[in-house]
Amino acid sequence: MENKTMNKRVYGILGISSIMGNWNADFSGYPKSTSDGNVFGSDKALKYPMKKMWDNEEQNVLYIKSLAFGEKGKDGSIGLTPRTLKERYELLFGEDDLKDVKKVLTNLMTAVDVKNFGATFAESGCNIAITGAVQIGQGFNKYIDTNAEEQDILSPFKDAKAKEKNEVKAKAKAKANNLSEDDIEVKDAQNSTLGTKITSNEAHYFYPFVINPLAYKELVDLGVTEGYTEEDYQNFKRTALVSATAFATNSKVGCENEFAVFVETQSDTYLPNLSKYVTFSKDEDEENKDIEDKDLKDIKDKNINIIDLKNLADILNDMSQQIKSVEIYYNPYTTKLANKDMKFAKYFNIITSKEVQ
Repeated sequence: MENKTMNKRVYGILGISSIMGNWNADFSGYPKSTSDGNVFGSDKALKYPMKKMWDNEEQNVLYIKSLAFGEKGKDGSIGLTPRTLKERYELLFGEDDLKDVKKVLTNLMTAVDVKNFGATFAESGCNIAITGAVQIGQGFNKYIDTNAEEQDILSPFKDAKAKEKNEVKAKAKAKANNLSEDDIEVKDAQNSTLGTKITSNEAHYFYPFVINPLAYKELVDLGVTEGYTEEDYQNFKRTALVSATAFATNSKVGCENEFAVFVETQSDTYLPNLSKYVTFSKDEDEENKDIEDKDLKDIKDKNINIIDLKNLADILNDMSQQIKSVEIYYNPYTTKLANKDMKFAKYFNIITSKEVQ
């Protein structure tokens, strides 16, 4: 296979806004947070909408949940169950023989999610671990006034197991009061059930990412892939800019792509996680009194989002000799950028993809 590995590294930031949505919930249903209360989103929360978008476009996606009907049970019931990894592999590639490791590797590297994020494939003695060219960190919320909102939701149906639950309570009550169980009336549910929906009033997540095309150097040498190519990068970039907005589920309908930075560098240039070097605030916040930027002087909407790029600009300007290009995407209708004077930087509307002058 011809080596088409792109000759550059890419560093960047992906920003997600969540307005009355729940970008990444923990098992309690509340927005995921660290032990000290900092709200964050996992890399899996960002990757899933991307994989879902690729899957909808009928690109090969291996690591995504897909369902199949199970075998008929003794009672005649047929369940709906998730496929195993092997079953998913067979569905995509039409092959069930995993003995030829080279063939398996070649197939895996044609799956768009594996090509970007890597894979762990341990099936039938075929143990393969691939470190992805694209590595995404944890996305921390940078908005200080984030709060969880809990809403009660009335279901149109009663609880089918209400009478059964009430019987358990009735027996316990009878025992506690030395009564016969026959003396305690057991009632069925008289009303429909209540559910709960949990959202964030507002949160702004900033994810760092890095793309290292040389991650697949050994696989290129083995002849199972042409490497991480410019085409692969452009596919990732296109999807990363819109997938959160496109993924409009019930809990994610308030979540959108609002910000992105793509810094293309020489292949031997190494940068830290860039998300640490931007700050987010509202124009009404006290901390913004110290921001000196001519673009912010005439802001009349005190609820406008402000992303301060000063520290990021300082780093990139100091390393300008090693940087090929800088592209910054944002929503100019809701967001202003402070201290954005960067060499080589171009600015784009994240909704229309048109350049902002």
